[in-house]
Amino acid sequence: MDKESLLRLVDSLHRDKEIAKDVVFQGIEAALTTAARKHFKSQETVSIQIDRNTGEILAREGDRKIDPSELGRITAQTAKQVIIQKIREAERDVIYEDFVSRKGAIVSGTVQRFEGPTIIVNLGKTEGILHKLEQIDDEHYNTNERVRAIVFDVKKVGTRVRILLSRTHPDFVRRLFELEVPEIAENTIEIKALAREPGHRTKIAVASSDQNVDCVGACVGVRGSRIKNIVDELNGEKIDIIRWSDEPEVLLPNALKPAEVSGIILSAENQVATIVVPNDQLSLAIGKRGQNVRLASRLTSWDIDIITESEFEERQKEGAAGLTEVAESNKRPSDNSKTTNGGAVAEHIKAGGEKEGV
Repeated sequence: MDKESLLRLVDSLHRDKEIAKDVVFQGIEAALTTAARKHFKSQETVSIQIDRNTGEILAREGDRKIDPSELGRITAQTAKQVIIQKIREAERDVIYEDFVSRKGAIVSGTVQRFEGPTIIVNLGKTEGILHKLEQIDDEHYNTNERVRAIVFDVKKVGTRVRILLSRTHPDFVRRLFELEVPEIAENTIEIKALAREPGHRTKIAVASSDQNVDCVGACVGVRGSRIKNIVDELNGEKIDIIRWSDEPEVLLPNALKPAEVSGIILSAENQVATIVVPNDQLSLAIGKRGQNVRLASRLTSWDIDIITESEFEERQKEGAAGLTEVAESNKRPSDNSKTTNGGAVAEHIKAGGEKEGV
């Protein structure tokens, strides 16, 4: 290969594969050195360098200068194979570094093919893998259909990079909120906690650092526009937006919405909360197959035991501890703090009486 052709090759690989020119030069030098050692079978040190500006090949065997034409056709073939391998490794490293830096971020691609239940997604320069367990229940895709997911793991496997995608990870919902709600991206609103059962329901607790910004209302958007975009992306998954509080007697009733709470008994020692609800609110508080209370427990990091007012009265008769009364108050008529499935989020909750174990 003449000098001009060599420089054009390096420049082409640099532009098309986004591989640094010096990395390409080093790969070619290593390939030629390996080939030269095999060709001469000499005990002398063989070194080959390429001038980065002119493309001239400078080869030496010990103190003897080697004419590159001495290497022959077979040596050139060996060098070509090594060069291809080095370029593939360099290309793999470029892709790896690119996607490692995007770990936890949302990427968009098209469905390229199916390998059983696994979806192979075309991400442009490479492919992403969306396993069955990382797909939302009841989702169905067709070839060439657009799909969004987060990058949750990146691995080097030989000369390839495996990019593992997920649509079920809780951070997928978190990133969608960051994209749809500017106040979150600007750190005016903070996502304090998030609990999710993919394809069914998510509870997300938010707080505002600006008293003039309603954290729940901002996440819902005008006429629910922001939350609707997120729900559509999740194929109808219900989302409860909760107002965060550092006080568990306020946070816990919020987390159990849309059920109403009439009282709380807290045991801080073992992080257990006994929640008292009206008799007709028990099934709503527990939720379908225990989903509501399970998500509330994960969101707040409290173990939650729900009892009815009748059960609490029975316990009182048996000498149970006192109750912290909870009542909603100061709710604004214009409050738009609602869940996507119609339940209202508490605007304010006041606690009175004695708290057990706090």
